[in-house]
Amino acid sequence: MTAATTGAAILATAREQVLERGVGLSREQVLSVLRLGDAHLSDLLALAHEVRMRWCGPEVEVEGIVSVKTGGCPEDCHFCSQSGRFPTPVRSAWLDIPGLVKAAAETAATGATEFCIVAAVRGPDARLLAQVRDGIAAIRESGNDIQIACSLGMLTQAQVDELVAMGVHRYNHNLETARSHFANVVTTHTWQERWETLGMVREAGMEVCCGGIIGMGESDEQRAEFAEQLAELDPHEVPMNFLIPQAGTPYEHYEVVEGRDALRVVAAFRLAMPRTMLRFAGGRELTLGDLGAEQGMLGGINAIIVGNYLTNLGRPAQQDLDMLTELRMPVKALSDTL
Repeated sequence: MTAATTGAAILATAREQVLERGVGLSREQVLSVLRLGDAHLSDLLALAHEVRMRWCGPEVEVEGIVSVKTGGCPEDCHFCSQSGRFPTPVRSAWLDIPGLVKAAAETAATGATEFCIVAAVRGPDARLLAQVRDGIAAIRESGNDIQIACSLGMLTQAQVDELVAMGVHRYNHNLETARSHFANVVTTHTWQERWETLGMVREAGMEVCCGGIIGMGESDEQRAEFAEQLAELDPHEVPMNFLIPQAGTPYEHYEVVEGRDALRVVAAFRLAMPRTMLRFAGGRELTLGDLGAEQGMLGGINAIIVGNYLTNLGRPAQQDLDMLTELRMPVKALSDTL
């Protein structure tokens, strides 16, 4: 059997299993998709888009993010310029309450339905939780009804309960990479510790947002493993990040993921998780460029972060919104997220 015939068979099986029956690909099947040659990429992206449209619909959820506490993190995540263990240009800083309210208002003005408050910490202390609590209250008092999400590191059960009481409806805590690769990326905490936080978040009734970063030295086998582990977790949303090599970090000299490989990963993750929200996040501009963003939206993506990221610039929000208009993809209404 030729490579072309094999590729066609892989896609035909995926079409019947995922598109027709809604059953995600297994780890072995994801690996076979990741190994498809470039000759099959267009067909793969088209299939991933069909799957997205059938099982998720045409709407796109738009989100903005802001860092309430930047830099000075005690963890050693090798990709992160906010780690206090590496000689990066990022320094510790806090965003005040008026700044949070302003950022939430600017996010809502783009048409986004989601505003995520992020902190560079191992887990939240009393000061951080108070800042988040006061910030959410001030956002609501300003008349802004945008949905609030948080990403504050690993949690205790009491902290999970506090966030629920504040009205946080979604919690982001990325597993970052496959379990078998995690110790090569982070040594100051374990993959299991992150998994346990996610379990508490789910049990408390918050939506689970969990993804990772592609391009941290993982193999195709580990990308397939990661897709399987995310599918097992069954999060509401999976942010798809691509490594941005940061000065001063252990990964500063890593190569940027090649655009076609990035699109292949997006499509493979869609086929592994047909009903999950897949969100374009950090690194897409560097990895894919402007055209790649459009290709990704037609290759399985159905959510997007607009504006800037935590320590990296993104595209202007209006540019992404214009792209969605051109693609005839409606922005998910706030009323649909309540």
